Amino acid sequence: MKSKLFYLPFTVFLFTTLLTFAQIPPGYYDGTEGLTGTQLKAALHNIIKGHVEFSYNNLRDFILPASDEDPDNPNNVILIYTGISRAKSNFGGGQGQWNREHVWAKSHGGFGTTPPAGTDAHHIRPADVQVNSARGNLDFDNGGSPVSGCQGCKKDSDSFEPPDAVKGDVARMIFYMAVRYEGDNGEPDLEVVDRVNTSPAPEHGKLSALLLWNTQDPPDDFEMNRNEVVYGYQQNRNPFIDYPEFVDEIWGTANSVTDNLNLDLSCYPNPFVNSIYIEYGGNRSLTYFIDSMDGKEIETGVLSPGKSNINLTDSRPGLYVLVIRTANGKQLKSYKLLKTAR
Repeated sequence: MKSKLFYLPFTVFLFTTLLTFAQIPPGYYDGTEGLTGTQLKAALHNIIKGHVEFSYNNLRDFILPASDEDPDNPNNVILIYTGISRAKSNFGGGQGQWNREHVWAKSHGGFGTTPPAGTDAHHIRPADVQVNSARGNLDFDNGGSPVSGCQGCKKDSDSFEPPDAVKGDVARMIFYMAVRYEGDNGEPDLEVVDRVNTSPAPEHGKLSALLLWNTQDPPDDFEMNRNEVVYGYQQNRNPFIDYPEFVDEIWGTANSVTDNLNLDLSCYPNPFVNSIYIEYGGNRSLTYFIDSMDGKEIETGVLSPGKSNINLTDSRPGLYVLVIRTANGKQLKSYKLLKTAR
């Protein structure tokens, strides 16, 4: 677990007291056991949908002051991105004040400040006014130039990178929104995608970066306590704070996403007589499997960068399936092959 000492020296006794009550309600995640992918996503959606809704002013007046309270100073809130402790009363639109940051930018789907998505406290955090403005509605990704007034923040024309200490927090808020909002009852249908420049579509990126951030920066005490406080108001939780591993079980890992999108691979000729060639331009460890249509394994091996010649002279004419997998067994691509007689 990465400590948020970036923010401030937390009072251990106070957090111990707060977290005494930070427990997942018994049975809350019943029905998710053994599920992955779209099935797990659907099960979690059914658990967290239909939360108690509040107004946009309620966020300012009492929800954010409670959920993001500075554990060392109950008169202050901790600001996302900068980690600054600022007086709860110092809300506004001027320099040195704080306002409400929609981590899932509200233009990505056009829900504005209307409940439920526009006032969902699981993705709305107190932020420094100037830094909030600098982030704007940018997607999240690595790289860019330093942002004034926010140590560790970077941005370029199409993305914003938060400091290391809150990268996981940001990722888990984005993943929460993609599961909570699936288009039910006129709500937006939000999706995480592996690209930037997504506004005004109901999408947010960049998936591969967010997957990596979720792993690099696990939930800490502040984030877990915040989940409890928001649950107390909305009566729903962020599943990815309770179980960060749910992220990979739904979306895969950062490497698998990159492999799927950028795999430089081709197979020819098709149909073939005796041999096929696989040209692979990557540098990851891959394996290939060739099966007959009845599921019998005909050939398997390790795929090396460059051109591989696979001799299938001894196999019968007919249809075959070539499957490309990662070293850990994740399927990346498949091809139907036709072997003809001489």
